[in-house]
Amino acid sequence: MEVIKYNDYLHPLTIGDVELKNNIILGPMAGVSDLPFRLLCSEMGAGLVCMEMVSAKAITYHNRNTDNMMEIHPSERPVSLQLFGSEPEVMAKATRMIADKPYDILDVNMGCPVPKVVGNGEGSALMKKPELIEQIVRAMVSETDRPVTVKIRKGFNEASVNAVECALAAEEGGASAIAVHGRTREQYYSGEADWSIIKKVKEAVRVPVIGNGDVTDGESAKALIDATGCDGVMIARAAEGNPWIFREVIAYLSGCEVPERPTMREIYDMVIRHADLQLKYKGEYIGIREMRKHVSWYTTGLPGSAKFRAVINTMNDMDSLKEACAQVFGVDRN
Repeated sequence: MEVIKYNDYLHPLTIGDVELKNNIILGPMAGVSDLPFRLLCSEMGAGLVCMEMVSAKAITYHNRNTDNMMEIHPSERPVSLQLFGSEPEVMAKATRMIADKPYDILDVNMGCPVPKVVGNGEGSALMKKPELIEQIVRAMVSETDRPVTVKIRKGFNEASVNAVECALAAEEGGASAIAVHGRTREQYYSGEADWSIIKKVKEAVRVPVIGNGDVTDGESAKALIDATGCDGVMIARAAEGNPWIFREVIAYLSGCEVPERPTMREIYDMVIRHADLQLKYKGEYIGIREMRKHVSWYTTGLPGSAKFRAVINTMNDMDSLKEACAQVFGVDRN
């Protein structure tokens, strides 16, 4: 990657006492932003990578699966661990229990729309109770020297658009930054993101605001910053099967020449690298099965990709993955 040229769009971003090399961030995604994927996005230039959400209650129960999800690699730092929960005392206890872990930032999930999470009063359900948001953030801040941030949505639904109120509550509790997704919980990920709510939050709080929603390339990242004045840009679903988006957005915002889209060979090599990392950290049985969705994303839009999706679910080992991908990408396998 070329030397980064900082300007009003692309610049270092300070969250609490953590300085990011740039303000383009990989958002937290359950089942997606695991260690292998975060490593790839970090290598592509992401200024911060966010982990998939982890249950605070599971941490306090010493859940083994949760421990595996919480593993990080030194080369991906700075990294943000996202916790979800609804009880201030449990969130505080979990924060205390991971005091010796090398996370740079702790984030609170206040945006997950999944019914199981919302039904427990967690995720985006927290936006129904701004006073609870303040209590949770304050409880966590009291237990750590790390910056505590929150990720919220526009509101729970169009009848309760209260992102500004929730952001102010988080700031009052001691949050060091606020990420705003411009959709309501009711929308999930459908329709267009409302960037105007991100602007309203930015105008209301003093801490950095990170905009999220509908950023798919450098042009849309610039448009988001122009429209909202946000301090950083969070990219999530657009990075699925496309870790190159970070180098492209960074180049565009810095005024450098945007790299060409990856060739079939480069995509194939990335898939195999991704799979190798999955096997390294999760073993072949789990790693290959978790790669199935990633391979589906990497191949979206390619000729024959719809038919290829039926093949994806038959891949059980590295050899079958290499063979199938070599065919769809039209390259010689490694």
